Amino acid sequence: MSDSVVDSKAEVKQATKYVKETENVAEKYSAMTVSKNSSDVNMNVGEMPSAAFTAVPTLKSVKKIQFANTEDKQEFSKYPTKAGRRSLSRSISQSSTDSYSSAASYTDSSDDETSPRDKAQVNTHGNSDFCVKNIKQAEFGRREIEIAEQGKSDLTAVYFVVPSQVLIETLVALGAQCRWTACNIYSTQNEVAAALAETGVPVFAWKGESEDDFWWCIDRCVNTEGWQANMILDDGGDLTHWVYKKYPSVFKKVRGIVEESVTGVHRLYQLSKAGKLCVPAMNVNDSVTKQKFDNLYCCRESILDGLKRTTDIMFGGKQVVVCGYGEVGKGCCTALKALGAIVCITEIDPICALQACMDGFRVVKLSEVIRQMDVVITCTGNKNVVTREQLDRMKNGCIVCNMGHSNTEIDVASLRSPELTWERVRSQVDHIIWPDGKRVVLLAEGRLLNLSCSTVPTFVLSITATTQALALIELFNAPEGRYKQDVYLLPKKMDEYVASLHLPNFDAHLTELSDEQAKYMGLNKNGPFKPNYYR
Repeated sequence: MSDSVVDSKAEVKQATKYVKETENVAEKYSAMTVSKNSSDVNMNVGEMPSAAFTAVPTLKSVKKIQFANTEDKQEFSKYPTKAGRRSLSRSISQSSTDSYSSAASYTDSSDDETSPRDKAQVNTHGNSDFCVKNIKQAEFGRREIEIAEQGKSDLTAVYFVVPSQVLIETLVALGAQCRWTACNIYSTQNEVAAALAETGVPVFAWKGESEDDFWWCIDRCVNTEGWQANMILDDGGDLTHWVYKKYPSVFKKVRGIVEESVTGVHRLYQLSKAGKLCVPAMNVNDSVTKQKFDNLYCCRESILDGLKRTTDIMFGGKQVVVCGYGEVGKGCCTALKALGAIVCITEIDPICALQACMDGFRVVKLSEVIRQMDVVITCTGNKNVVTREQLDRMKNGCIVCNMGHSNTEIDVASLRSPELTWERVRSQVDHIIWPDGKRVVLLAEGRLLNLSCSTVPTFVLSITATTQALALIELFNAPEGRYKQDVYLLPKKMDEYVASLHLPNFDAHLTELSDEQAKYMGLNKNGPFKPNYYR
C-alpha cells in the first residue's frame, strides 16, 4: 500500500471523527436540565444574589446522512479539508466567544418579540420571583460565570461584564439575601441573569429594556412584601434615588449605601449637603483601586473592544477627540494613540489639561475641531457635553459614543426630531440621517459603550468587586457611631488590601520595610503606605 493511500485514509478517518465531534458540540447546546443546592442566608443587601449549580445535558439523537450512491459518500468523506476544518473550528469558536460578551449575547429567537414582563416563568424549583429574558438560558449562563471566576481574587470572584453576577454569588456565600436589577438597559447578559434566577436569586433585568422597563425592574427589586433592604449597592445612583423618592420609610432603615460611579457619588454629596442623607454612604468611585484600575486600565481595553465590535473601524490616522482627561479619558487616549489615531482632548480642569499636554495631546475646544473629527468620545460624567449644534456640524460618517455616564453626555433627545431619520444597522449601532444625506453613527443610543457594546476585562473588575464587597462588610459591621449620615471615602488600608489580594496573579513579591526604614518614613511596616487624601 502506497504512502498516498495511507495518508488519504487517515485524512478521511480524521475528517469523519471531526464531523462527529462537531455534531456532539451542537448536541450539547440543544437541551439542558439544571439543579441547584439551596443555602440559608441572613444579611440583606439591596441590589444584588445564588448557590451551587449542576447541569445534566440531555442529548438528542442525530439523523444519519443518507447518500444516493457510493461516489457521493466518497466525495463527502474528503471534506472538510484541513482548511475547511480550520474554518469550521473558527466558526464554532467565534460563536462561543461572542456568547460571552454583552455585545453578542446568546438569545433564543423565539422569545425576541415577547417582553419578559408579559411572560410567566418559573425556575426548576417552582420559584417565579424574577423577570429575565428566558430562564431556559440558565445553563449557558452558568458556563459564562465559571469562565469569569477564573480571574477571581482570594476574597471575591469577578463579575462578568458590569452587573456583578459573581459578586452577587459571593455576597450570598457570605450570608446575604440579595435582590438584583441592572444599572444599564443594555448591559445585562440574558443567559447570566437566567443562571442567577435559576439559583433562586430575584433578578429583574434583561438586555434591551425600555426606559419604562428599567424603572419597573428597579421597583420590582425594591418593592416586595416581607422584605426590607438594609444595604444598597448601586452604580449610577438610580436605585438609591428611586428608594429615596418612592420608599422613604425603606430608605431610612438602610444601614449603608455603597456607590461606585461619578454621577451616583455626586448625587449622594448633593443629598448630604442638603441635609437629606439619613444613612452613611461609602464612595467607592474615588477609591484608588477604582480610579487607578477600573477607570484607567479597564477603559483602556474596553474602548477599543466596543468600537471594533460595533463599527469595524481602523484607528490608524483617524482624527479622534476625547472629552475629558480623567482616569477614563487617560485610558481611552492611551489605547487610541497606540493604534495610530490622532487624538486631541477637551478639558475644563487646568491640571488635567496640563497632564494631557505633557502626554503629547492637543487640548482644544470641541467647537474648534468638530468638523474634522472621525470619532467623538465623551468621558466626563457631565451632561450636554456634545450638543445638537455640534452634532449638526459633524462630518458625514462621524462616530459618536459615550464612556462617561448613562445617556446624559450626548444630547440624544434632540436627535429624535421629525427632520432626522434613525436607521438601525446592527445591534447598538444607529445611523442618524440628516435631510442632506449626512449620517452620524451613534453607538448604544449614547449610553455607556463599554457596558453596552463590549466585554469588560474581568480581572480589573475583580478589583472593583472586591472593593465593593469590603465596603459593604465595613458599613454593615461597623459599630454604632463610627459612620454618621455622610459620604465617606474607602479607608486607604482597605484599598491596599484589595491590591495585595490581586498581586499573586502576577507572581509579584512585595519588598518589606525594615524597622529602621519604617521609623524613618513614619510608617507602619504593614501600611497604610499612603495618606487618606492620596488618589
